[in-house]
Amino acid sequence: MAINFKDGVILGADSRTTTGAYIANRVTDKLTQVHDTIWCCRSGSAADTQAVADIVSYHLGMYGVVNQERPTTQTAAALFQELCYDNKDILRQGIPSRPRLLHQILSYIMSRYAGIIIAGYDARHGGQVYSIPLGGSLHKQSYAIGGSGSTYIYGYCDANWREGMTEEEGIEFVKNSLQEAIKWDGSSGGVIRMVVLTEKGAVRHLYLPDNGYTGPGSQ
Repeated sequence: MAINFKDGVILGADSRTTTGAYIANRVTDKLTQVHDTIWCCRSGSAADTQAVADIVSYHLGMYGVVNQERPTTQTAAALFQELCYDNKDILRQGIPSRPRLLHQILSYIMSRYAGIIIAGYDARHGGQVYSIPLGGSLHKQSYAIGGSGSTYIYGYCDANWREGMTEEEGIEFVKNSLQEAIKWDGSSGGVIRMVVLTEKGAVRHLYLPDNGYTGPGSQ
């Protein structure tokens, strides 16, 4: 999940990766940096979302070199959407040339089996949150939730969300929301990871289940 607060954005996620009923990884990092102050939350097919995040990170790096400026969060969201949506039917139209085959296969898979949340902070627009659910549509939101655990916390988030929260209030909201998802969803669990993005940069947080997710906090 990701939220706006008055000074930036906060991303948060659990750390459980499952293969059916089997827990393949208890401490996965689902928060991926694609540029200096642009991150994404990945859900669904882990291998494919990792590959797509790598592709977007490469293109954002090239954008910065060519244009001599940092890309905006909106630019990153548009790149993710292109991968998730624009090429989703390419496999039905015949086999493409080999250099583009992997890129297009990833796009096809992403449009059906994965959801991504993009959040970042830039000097032009401040903090922004974008959601790309299954199917590849793009939505700018004040807060966004995704993944299997999100179905259990829509009511909680709607009841407790409010605009203009402080950083401390935002961290508490994200942590409590993820705790609810972990409590009710069998495919969610492990540690809680967060990234706080402001004009000062990124600060990572880690909360462990051993002590009720009360710390150690920022790293």
